[in-house]
Amino acid sequence: MWQEMARIGKKLVNHGLVESHFGNISVRRGNSMVITRSGCPLDEICAENVVEVPIYTTCEFDSLASSESRVHRRIYQETDAGCIVHGHCPFAVVMSLLDESGSIEPLDSEGVCFLGPVPIVEGSIGSEELAANSAAALAESDGVIVKSHGTISTGKTLDHAYINTTQIEHTCKVRYYYDLAKSSL
Repeated sequence: MWQEMARIGKKLVNHGLVESHFGNISVRRGNSMVITRSGCPLDEICAENVVEVPIYTTCEFDSLASSESRVHRRIYQETDAGCIVHGHCPFAVVMSLLDESGSIEPLDSEGVCFLGPVPIVEGSIGSEELAANSAAALAESDGVIVKSHGTISTGKTLDHAYINTTQIEHTCKVRYYYDLAKSSL
């Protein structure tokens, strides 16, 4: 499992969707999740850089897990997500800071077809507020943007969660450039 997480982590870093030491990845395994460790560079994931923790309770390994493990737990508890990818996608961060409507409305055909409006949620890193807001929004959507922080995407597979991440970033990039061009007319 860590090999698939490593493959996705490298893709996230190589495509500029996250800086090496930011973001996290998890995979549901029954009533537990395998999640990247706190501070793990996503382009250097190995067996020692992931930890398995329960979804419905806490355990002694929580201190090793990503600082966002509370958020991942809540999402798994309240949705049928099989995997979660959290990236610090730059255009998604910028658009979350500029937008005042609470969601990003796609203009590109792929975004309209596959995403629909992308909710913007709030909450501090790893907080209960972020966990609750993300889980609630992800019950209705495959991805959210965390205000000033990045994206959280879910999927049945890691590839699916990765694709949702790339689609959100693409939609935000198109929206940013469109709004910029429109304002200069």
